[in-house]
Amino acid sequence: MQLYNTLSAKEREELIDQAGEDRLTISFYQYAHIGNPGLLRDHLFITWNELEVLGRIYVAHEGINAQLSVPASRFQAFKKHLDSITFLKDVRLNIAIEQDNKSFLKLKVKVRKKIVADGLDDGVFDVTNKGIHVGAAQFNALIEDPDAVVVDMRNHYESEIGHFQGAVTPDVDTFRDSLDLIEEQLRDHKEDKKLVMYCTGGIRCEKASAYYKHKGFKQVYQLEGGIIEYTRQVREQELENKFKGKNFVFDQRRGERISEEVIASCHQCGAPCDTHTNCENEACHLLFIQCESCAEKMNGCCSEDCMEVIALPEAEQKKLRKGKVKSNQIFKKGRSEVLKYKQ
Repeated sequence: MQLYNTLSAKEREELIDQAGEDRLTISFYQYAHIGNPGLLRDHLFITWNELEVLGRIYVAHEGINAQLSVPASRFQAFKKHLDSITFLKDVRLNIAIEQDNKSFLKLKVKVRKKIVADGLDDGVFDVTNKGIHVGAAQFNALIEDPDAVVVDMRNHYESEIGHFQGAVTPDVDTFRDSLDLIEEQLRDHKEDKKLVMYCTGGIRCEKASAYYKHKGFKQVYQLEGGIIEYTRQVREQELENKFKGKNFVFDQRRGERISEEVIASCHQCGAPCDTHTNCENEACHLLFIQCESCAEKMNGCCSEDCMEVIALPEAEQKKLRKGKVKSNQIFKKGRSEVLKYKQ
């Protein structure tokens, strides 16, 4: 029984081109008690592989977190399958603002300890005692409320290219880093201020809102469906858009344009730019912001050292990569000292 990918990303890309069919980029999450995550993982992979679903899905005892690409013609079959799973029936699906048929090129369903790495001990607080969910209109009102503090629950490289006006944007590398930092910054306002949180699709705020209520915050709000759902509601209801720039996304697109403002700069020359890329040197693969001019000048690399590496024969490059591990801890997503104009 096939429980793994048999095609490379390049082979899948060629098949997508040949099919000439539109695909939908979708994300969803659901906290639930899952007794056997491994069994669910296998069931999802077998079913979704037949539907030609691609994406990155994490399954844990606490629930599921999924980012997917589904053939448009098979969306109803995909939705029917979701509804056949009790805890996923009628789950909210966040449809991408900007579609790309190649947002994902493999199907990866992984069992994890948690569906979001938050570093929290869920046993010490009630994870179901969440904050008040608000839609776009109420969120806009809260942004204007002098008694509210709007906090971005995402990482620095996400908020760097786009965030809500007036929001607190913690300078952190991971979600878990932001939790204690925000509590410390707002410790004197647990009683008198409204803590209003947002993230990409809502999942980080689900856990964070319960955590902050446990920590003594009396008025906790969270943006329902995150930036993705906010943008959909703003457009459908013709509301004022208070999000500036791009929404960072964790697929091949790396970002969705929400407003025309470009609020970030190229990390190499300082020119206005909000396009993320990964260094072409596979031994580096640093995520950073690079304008078209620098991309051409640097051959898509973050540094001259990496340019020298990619100029080597592939066999030599593989020797240099051997035994090295790429990780956020090492490369820090845009914090490398080789980037002159990094934030």
